[in-house]
Amino acid sequence: MTAAPALAPEPVRLALVGAPNAGKTTLFNTLTGSSARVGNYPGVTVERRLGRLTQTDREIEILDLPGTYALHGETPDEQVVTHVLAGDQPGERRPDALVVVVDATTFRRGLSLVREALDRGLPTLVVATMIDEVKARGGHFDPMRLSRLIGAHVVGVVGHRGVGLEPLRRFLEDPMSWPRPASSDARTAESRYEWVDRVCDELGLDDLHPDGRTDALDRVLLHPVAGVAVFLGVMVMLFQSIFTWAVPAMDAIDGAFAELGAISRQILPVGVLTDLWADGILAGVGSVVIFLPQILILFTALHLLQDVGYMARAAFVVDRVMGWVGLQGRSFVPLLSCYACAVPGIMAARTIASPRERLATILVAPFMTCSARLPVYTLLIAAFVPATTVLGLGLQGLVMFGLYLLGAVTAFVSAALLNRTLLRGSVSVFYMELPPYRMPTLRLLGRQVWESAMAFLKRAGTIILIASIVLWGLLSFPTAPLDPSRTPSEQASANLEASVAGRVGHAIEPAIAPLGFDWKIGVGLLASLAAREVIVATLAQIYAVSDAEDYAGLRSALENDIDPDTGQRAFTLPTALSLLVFFVFALQCTSTIAIMARETGSWRWPALAFGYMLGLAWAGSFATYHLARALL
Repeated sequence: MTAAPALAPEPVRLALVGAPNAGKTTLFNTLTGSSARVGNYPGVTVERRLGRLTQTDREIEILDLPGTYALHGETPDEQVVTHVLAGDQPGERRPDALVVVVDATTFRRGLSLVREALDRGLPTLVVATMIDEVKARGGHFDPMRLSRLIGAHVVGVVGHRGVGLEPLRRFLEDPMSWPRPASSDARTAESRYEWVDRVCDELGLDDLHPDGRTDALDRVLLHPVAGVAVFLGVMVMLFQSIFTWAVPAMDAIDGAFAELGAISRQILPVGVLTDLWADGILAGVGSVVIFLPQILILFTALHLLQDVGYMARAAFVVDRVMGWVGLQGRSFVPLLSCYACAVPGIMAARTIASPRERLATILVAPFMTCSARLPVYTLLIAAFVPATTVLGLGLQGLVMFGLYLLGAVTAFVSAALLNRTLLRGSVSVFYMELPPYRMPTLRLLGRQVWESAMAFLKRAGTIILIASIVLWGLLSFPTAPLDPSRTPSEQASANLEASVAGRVGHAIEPAIAPLGFDWKIGVGLLASLAAREVIVATLAQIYAVSDAEDYAGLRSALENDIDPDTGQRAFTLPTALSLLVFFVFALQCTSTIAIMARETGSWRWPALAFGYMLGLAWAGSFATYHLARALL
C-alpha cells in the first residue's frame, strides 16, 4: 500500500497593515513588482491585493490590507482588516506575520496602530517610511533603539527611492524569526496611549522642526476662499491643456489610422473581410484610440495632484459645500476619482463610515465626468465650438470645463435631493489626515500613468473592438436592392438605411427627434449603453460605411453631413450642444451599473439611478437644443 503524497506547505503569508498615506501601497508595489493579483474578498466588495516577494527564492506572499487608523474600524475596509487578522474572514486564512507600515514624520499617531498589532500576538515587523523627511526636519530616527523599546524589529525606508529596501528584504525572507509579542486583545485604549507617550518621550519623536513649506502652502490651499479659487484655477488649466497640448499627437494618430485604412484597401482584395477591417475595426477602434493623448494628460494631472498631497486638501476645502448637500469631505475623494472612471470611484466609497452617505455618494457618482466621456466631448467641441479665446482662455477649454462643472453641480444637487427624501439623516463628522507635500519620482508617476493608459487601451481592445465588429455587421446587413441609377455613395447610403442598425435607428427616431437627434445618433446612443465612448466608434463606422470612397475622418464627416430630405446640415451647433448635455447626465455604462448593484447589494438602486439620469438627460437635451436654436 503506497502512502498518499504529502501536500506542499502553503507559502508564508505576511499582511501589510498601515494608515492611509503611510506609504503602504507604494511599499507593496515595490516589493511585489508586477506579481500582484487583485480581486475582492468573498462575500464583500473590499479589494484584495496579494503578491509574492520578488528577488528571493523563498515563497513569501504579501497581502496588502486596506488602509486603517485602528484595528477596530467602522468602514467596510477597516472591518475586513479586523476579520483578516482575527482569522474569521471567509475565504482568507490568517496571516503568519504582520508588517506594520508607519509614517516616521507622524510616528506618534502610528504607534497606536503598532501597539494594537503587537497585541495580536503574531510575529511583527515595523517599517517606518519617510525617514528622509525626519532628517530634513532636524530629527533623528534610531530604529535599533526603537526596536528595543517596543519589542519588535524596526526598519527605516524611503519606499519610492529604494532606500532601506535591502535590509527590509532580508527581514521579510525569514518572518518566523521575528519576535512574537505576547497576545493582549484586552488592552484598553487608555493604556495604549500611555504606552505611546512613554515611547515618544523616550525617543524624542516629537522634536521635529515645523514643516514651514507645508504650513505656508496650507494657509493658502486650505483657506475657505483662496482654496476654492485655487482649485477652480487648477481645473480650468487642466482642461485648457487637454485641448492645446494633445493636438499634435492626436493629429499624428488620426493620420496614421487614415493612412493604414488607405493602404489596407490598396493591398487587400475587395470583399467583406476588407470592409470589416477598414470600415469596422480601423474606423471604430481608431476613432477612440485617437483620444489617448488627452487621456494621458488627464491621468497625469490626476495622479500628480494625488501624489503631491493636494487631493486631500481639496477634500477639506469642499467639506463645507458637501455638508450643504448632506455629504462630507470624505465623499469628495471617491467623487473626484470618478474623473478617471466611475467604477473605482464607486468602490472608493467604502472608506465612508456612514451607510447613508456611502449610498448617496454611489448614486451620484455617475454624474462626475469620467474619462469615457472625454472622447465624445472632445470630438463635438473640436468640430462645432470655435477655437477662439475669451478673456485670454480658449473657448473650447472653457466649454469642456463647463461640462465637467455641470456634472459636478448636478451630482451635488442630486445628493441634496436624496438626503432630503429617500436618504434622510444627519451628516457625520469628517476627519482625514493631511499627508505632507511630496513630489513623486518620475518612475512612480510614469508607472501610474502607464497603467491607466493600458487600462484605456485594453478597453478599446476589448469592449470597443467587440462592439465595432458587432455594429459593423448590424450596419452592413441586409443591403438594399442594387439600383443602377444610383451613384456608389447613394447606394451605400441606401444600404445603410436598409441595415438592421438603420431600421432600429429609424424606429427610435421619433423619441429623440425633439432633442435634435437623427437616426444615426440614435444608433450611437443605443450602442453607447455598453460604454459611452462606443458612440464615437459607432458614428465613425456609420460615416465610413456610407461614404467609403471618400471618408476623410469622423470630425470632417460630422461637419459636412447633409440631410438629404432638407438639404441642411444634419449636425449643427445646437445638435452638438444637446448631445453634450445628454452625455453629461445619462448613465451609459454597463460596468458602472453592475458595480453599483454589487456595492449596494441590490439592483433597485442602480435601476433608480439609470431611470432618473435618463429622464434628466432627455429633459436637459430638449431644453438645450431648443434654447440654442432660439439664440443662435
